[in-house]
Formats: sequence, structure tokens, C-alpha cells
Amino acid sequence: MNWSAKIITHNQERRIAVSFEKDATLIAWIKTFPGVRWSQTKIYWHIPDNDENRKELGIPTLTELLPNKEGLKGIENFKLWLRSKRYSENTIKTYSDAMKSFLVFYRLKDLREIDNDDIIQYNNDYILNNRLSPSYQNQIVNAIKLFFKTTQNRVIDMEKIHRPKRAKVLPNVLSKEEVKAILEAHSNLKHKTMLSLIYSCGLRCGELLALKPVHIDSKRNIVLLKNSKGKKDRIAPLSPKILNMLREYFTACKPKVYLFEGQVDGKPYDPRSLQVVLKQALVKAKITKPVTLHWLRHSYATHLLESGTDLRYIQELLGHNSSKTTEIYTHVSTKSIQQIKSPFDDL
Repeated sequence: MNWSAKIITHNQERRIAVSFEKDATLIAWIKTFPGVRWSQTKIYWHIPDNDENRKELGIPTLTELLPNKEGLKGIENFKLWLRSKRYSENTIKTYSDAMKSFLVFYRLKDLREIDNDDIIQYNNDYILNNRLSPSYQNQIVNAIKLFFKTTQNRVIDMEKIHRPKRAKVLPNVLSKEEVKAILEAHSNLKHKTMLSLIYSCGLRCGELLALKPVHIDSKRNIVLLKNSKGKKDRIAPLSPKILNMLREYFTACKPKVYLFEGQVDGKPYDPRSLQVVLKQALVKAKITKPVTLHWLRHSYATHLLESGTDLRYIQELLGHNSSKTTEIYTHVSTKSIQQIKSPFDDL
């Protein structure tokens, strides 16, 4: 197959750009990669930069670029430590990949010689030069701090390491009319029930797909969310309306293990397929906003606040550790703002 690949930065994320002449076979092949996207402006396909994709494309992996056995052993020990502390697999992958990138940058330097100044240089010469996101910058700093503490028994002076200011981004919120249009767009009962349950209980995508029938307590009108973000269990109330919908869905679809299963019985519904379900609903509802599943959770919290629910209860329902996280919804609630009279009206 005649194609070329290079490492790029796209929207502050490291990715692999793959270019080739228009060919049906190559297009079908590149579409098999998870997270693949097409750039109309650059005229190439691009996929996440990870060891799996690098191997598939024949690009040296970050592991292969590490000539240092001490570094490789350190990363393996780092993974073992993270697993023993019950970090999520996503965090383990993010931290270990970040450390691979860092150690490749200093592949000619002994681990014991790396100090605070090297980390500052890496921040300036790699992260900032490549315009990588502030969140990635924070992740690499966190990873470096843990790595040296756990594998080198050294404490990095984090006061000297530059951390980016957190962007104060407001959550995206839909109106109740828009939510209703999205939830009523599908005639497929499973699709409609999944989207409705996310909004009606303020669920994260992963929380919805991890649900099992046993987690629905119809007698107490609650859903039990097991081992959700931060490894915390919590409960959310089920409205009579969503409970009736769940009963109808369960009778029609008869799930075996997970509440929402994909094409394979006993396996959870694929998150990417759920994103497609939402996109189809947006098209049918004629909503052009770049809505994601998380917008439904944000909308749930904001609508609760606007209907007079105490912020402390909303914090519990969403599973937030800090009230500061929940307070952000006060900035997008229109209940008080709409009562303010503009001086323009008096002109």
C-alpha cells in the first residue's frame, strides 16, 4: 500500500497524519483505526499517536525509541505501582505514555541525572513548542512527579515546575426544548432509552454502559452507580417516567448481563456506537450545535438548579468531590440572569 505517515499536533493533541492518493481499499483500511478523523483543510487522515497505531504503520514506537533499559524497567515498575494503587487503566496508559515521551526526549541522559531544570526545558522545548494542551501539560507534570517518587525515590520540587493556568470553561447546556427534541428523535426504543437515562439521571457515558439490570431498584426508584469516576458508588433517583420506559425496554430487549448490550450478547454497548446514536438524533432534531453526550449531563445539572434544587444535592447526584466543581453550573443558569432588566429597555 502506497501511503506516508508523520507525527503532527492537531487541536493541541499528538496524532499521526496518514496521506495517500484516493483509493477505496486504503480508505476502508484507515477507517478501521479507532479515533480516525479526516482533515478537509490538510487533506489527510489522522489517528491517535500511540504504540499500537505506530506498530500498525511501521513507525518506531516510543518504547523502541528508548535505548535505556533502566528507563524501560522504570516505566514497567511505574505501571505496577499505579495498578497496585488501583489507578484506572486509562490513567495508567496516559501516565506511562507521557513518561515514555519524556524519557525519549532525554534518551541520552541517565535517569539519575535528570533534575528540575530538565523538566522545565522539556516543558518549554517540547510541550510549548508543539502547542500541546494545558491538560496534557498538567498530566505530564503529575506523571513525572509520581514516576520519580515511586521508581527513583526522589522528590521533584514542583514549585519550580511551571503549571498552566486552568481555563475557566463554562459547561455547555441545552434548553429543555432542545433536550426534548433530542430524546424524542429516535423511534428505536433502546437508543431512546439510553439517551433518556443519561439526561434523567445526569450520567456519564461510562456509567450508563456499566449498568446492569440488578442496579435498577424499581421499589426504591433509584439506580445504583457502581465504581463510577473516582471509584465511588452513588445512587441517583429514577423518575416514574424513566422507570416506565426502562420496564418497556427490558421487556422488549431482555438484556442478559449489561442493561444495554451491543450486537454481542453479554457485552456492553460500544461507547463509539452511542456517540453515533446521539449524532443521528441531532440530525433528526435539526440541531446543529456540536452536542456531546456530556452536554446532557451538564443540562441535567443546570435544569435542576433552575428548578430550585439545592446545590449540595446536585453535588451528591453528580458524584462531585468538591462543591466548587458543582458551583460552575451557577454561571450558566439563566434563572437569575433572566430577571435582570437591561438598561437598554429604558432608553
